[in-house]
Amino acid sequence: MAQDASTPYTLYGAPGSGATPIHAAMTLIGLPVRTVDIAPWEGEAERERAGQVNPARQVPALVTPEGELLTESAAILVWLGDRHPEAGLAPLPGDPLRGQYLRWMSYVATQIYALFWVRDAPGRLTADATAQAVLLERSAERIAECWRLMDAGIRPLGAPERPWLLGERPSLLDLYVAVASRWTPKRRRFYAEAPFMAGAVRRVDALPALAAFWAERFPFSPGWEDD
Repeated sequence: MAQDASTPYTLYGAPGSGATPIHAAMTLIGLPVRTVDIAPWEGEAERERAGQVNPARQVPALVTPEGELLTESAAILVWLGDRHPEAGLAPLPGDPLRGQYLRWMSYVATQIYALFWVRDAPGRLTADATAQAVLLERSAERIAECWRLMDAGIRPLGAPERPWLLGERPSLLDLYVAVASRWTPKRRRFYAEAPFMAGAVRRVDALPALAAFWAERFPFSPGWEDD
C-alpha cells in the first residue's frame, strides 16, 4: 500500500527519551508525526501504557501510516534513513561507510542505551538500596567508558578535522549520539571522554533546522551540560 504523504506517523515516547532522535530525524526529513508522550521510567502506570503499544513496555515505538509497528531506536533510525535516501542522512547499501555506520549505530544502542533499562529502574535487578546505588554508579562509569572507546574507534574513519562523525555531512548517527550524550553522565563528562565526537554533537545542537524542535522537545535549559 502506498504511503499517503498527509497521513502522520505516530511516535510514542516522552521528550528527551529515545524517541527524540527519531523525532529529530523525521523533522529533518519533513515527515508528518503525531507524538504520544509516554515515560516508562516514571513508574508502573507508564510502563502499562507503553505495553499497550509495545509488548516490551518500552519506548520509542513508531506506527507508520501503513499501520506497521516499529520498535528499537537504532532500527527505526536506520529504517528512516533507507526509506528516505533523498534526505542524505545515512550511507546507503553500497556506500563505503555503510559498515561503520551500522557498526556505531548498533554500538550506541547495545553498549550505551541498553544500560538505561537498569538505570531507569534498578529495582528490577535488586531490591537492596545499597546495591541499587552501586548499579547506578557503575553503569554511569560504564557509559562513560563506552563513549571513550567509541571516540577512539571512530576517529580513524577519515581526517580528524572532519565536521561530522562519518564525514562531511551530518547523519542519523550524529543525531543519535547527540541525544544519548545528554543522558547520564551528561554532556560535560561526554566532552571529556569523547573530545573528537564533542564537535559533531555541538554542531547537531546548533542545526538551524532543529532549533524549534529542540526548544519544544528537548530544550537546552540552564545547566543542561552538567552532571
